[in-house]
Amino acid sequence: MSVPLAYLGIVLIWSTTPLAIKWSGEEVGFLFGITGRMLVGLSVASLLMWLWRRRLPWDKAAWQVYLAVGLPLYSSMLSVYWGAQYVNSGLISVLFGLTPLFTALFARVLLGERSFTFLKLVGMGLGFVGLAWIFDHQVTLGPQAQWGIMAVLLASLIHSLGTVWAKRAGTRLHPMTMNTGGLMLAAPLFLLTWLLSGATWPQRIPGHAAGSIVYLGVVGSVLGAALFYYALQHLSTGSMALLTLITPVTALWLGRWLNGETLDPDVLLGTACILLGLVCYHWRDLLRQRRHSSPGHYVLTYPSSRRVDDAEEGQPMPTQSHTEESRSSQHQRGQHQRGQSN
Repeated sequence: MSVPLAYLGIVLIWSTTPLAIKWSGEEVGFLFGITGRMLVGLSVASLLMWLWRRRLPWDKAAWQVYLAVGLPLYSSMLSVYWGAQYVNSGLISVLFGLTPLFTALFARVLLGERSFTFLKLVGMGLGFVGLAWIFDHQVTLGPQAQWGIMAVLLASLIHSLGTVWAKRAGTRLHPMTMNTGGLMLAAPLFLLTWLLSGATWPQRIPGHAAGSIVYLGVVGSVLGAALFYYALQHLSTGSMALLTLITPVTALWLGRWLNGETLDPDVLLGTACILLGLVCYHWRDLLRQRRHSSPGHYVLTYPSSRRVDDAEEGQPMPTQSHTEESRSSQHQRGQHQRGQSN
């Protein structure tokens, strides 16, 4: 597969996911939308596991990983789907862009990782200033926008905590195995939540809602993760860091063009501050990418979890850039969970 095409696919999927989340719950309820997505995603992921002849391990260590993936997936997606009722799709993408910052904070507190530099601290500060500005001016977004913003932020925090939890559990499994195991836990929980809520099967399912559910289940939960991990193997972290800068902007404009969402000046100002913060936070990675980039050249980086899994399954070990890996391993771990959630 062409690496640039895979990268473009990730940008398109991450940019359209927030809007698809909003559409998937229209006239059918957000619980029906997320439950349908997870059931579709689990079905497709299980089929691919069968076709690729991969088996889910059921030992204690594997269960710890499945729990670290599945429970945060359930709680974060439940929160973001509920919040999507009250905020624009573009703002969802902007708020989720803060995930790398939250992940770094959790890793510092829970894992004792010491990777903060002055620029990263400046980036965090700018990100939180932009967030505070948006929250302070949420009155222009609607009467219940503050609850939607808080729900999406909670989802981002849970998402980040899940990243650190998965790392502590030991991510020795193949990404597809982790994704399928997490879906096997999350999907029944969503189905149970939908049933306990007293909801019934919708009398009418609009075409755009049904299409969004299928799109999110197949493309968002399965294909998007596969493309992400493929690109991660072939591109430097500088290239991957650009995703958190590109997708909020494209999601904002897609929401405006396809859903008639208003680009409020206060939201745009807060978004600009958050994006500037992300530039500062990823500055070293972006600078490194500029040094290494040349026509037709890609820096190969492989996460340690993938190497262990390949060795266990007898697959050939790829060559890698040890210098690039040692400098960027923490950023890749933060990116891993983002890829799974989308």
